[in-house]
Amino acid sequence: MRIDMYLVYLLLRLLALLPLRTLHGLGAALGRLLLWRGGRTVQNTAANLAIARPQLDDRAQVALLREVMAESGKSASEIVKVWGAGAGRALALVREVRGEALLDAALAAGKGVIVAAPHLGCWELLNYWLCRKTPMAILYRPPRIAAIEGLLRKVRGALAPEQVRADGAGVRTLYKRLAAGGTVGILPDQKPRAGEGQIAPFFGRDALTMVLLPRLAARTGATVLFAFAERLPRGAGYRIHLLPAPAGLTEPSLDTACVALNRGVQACVELAFTQYQWQYKRYSADGLVSPYDRQDG
Repeated sequence: MRIDMYLVYLLLRLLALLPLRTLHGLGAALGRLLLWRGGRTVQNTAANLAIARPQLDDRAQVALLREVMAESGKSASEIVKVWGAGAGRALALVREVRGEALLDAALAAGKGVIVAAPHLGCWELLNYWLCRKTPMAILYRPPRIAAIEGLLRKVRGALAPEQVRADGAGVRTLYKRLAAGGTVGILPDQKPRAGEGQIAPFFGRDALTMVLLPRLAARTGATVLFAFAERLPRGAGYRIHLLPAPAGLTEPSLDTACVALNRGVQACVELAFTQYQWQYKRYSADGLVSPYDRQDG
C-alpha cells in the first residue's frame, strides 16, 4: 500500500472510534451544507425526486430533498466506521436481518446466487455481511485512482469479495462461478455503457437499464435476490433486507426482464426511500429526453 493510502487507513482507524450516531450527525450536516451551496448534485437529485414523487407539491419536494441530502451525507460519513473499525466490529452494528431464509435456501440449492444490491443504504456493510455468509465475487469498475484498490483490500480484510472487472473476461468469470453454484453480486441500477443496455421504466420514466443481470440469471438458472443494508435512525445500526426477485426477471424477452429488474430495485427503494443514491443520473441516455439538460447544457 502506498504511504499516502496507509495514512488514510490510519486516519480511518482513528475516526472509527467515534460513535456511529456522531458520524451520522456529521454526515447529515455535510449533506445540508451541500444543499445550501447548491450545484449540479443538488439539482440532479431534485430532478430525480420530482420524477419519483410527482404527487408532492413544491414545499414537500423541498422537505424531501433536505432529508435525502442529509442521508447522502450519512452514506459518506459512515464509511469511516465500516472501513475503519474492521469487518468484525462493523458487523456488530447489524441489528436485524429480514429475509435471511431466502439466501440460506438459495445457497442450499447449489444452483448459484445473484445478489442484486442497488445503490441504497450502506452497501459496504452489506458486502461484509454477505461475504461472512458465503464467498462472493462482485462486478466492479476500477477506481480512477489505482492506489485506492490497495486501501480497499486493507480495510476489507478477510471478508473482501473477489473483484471482477466489468469486461468480457470478467463476465465469463461470473458465468463460471454461477455454473459452479457460487455467488456473485451486481449493482442492478448501474447505468450501462451506450449500446449495452435496454430502455425500461424506473419510477414511471424510461431509463437505460442493464441487461447483464437478466442474461446471467436466464442462462445459469441462478436464484436472484435483491439486498440492501438499511440505515436505522439515530445511529442505532443497520437492518439487512433480502427480497425475492420479481416475476419476469428471467424471461427471454429483455423488455420484460428489464422491466422486472427495475421493479425489483423500486421495491427495495420504497423500503428506505431517502437512502437511495438519488443524485445518480439514471434518466440520461442516447434517445431519451434528459431531465438534467438545464444543468448539463
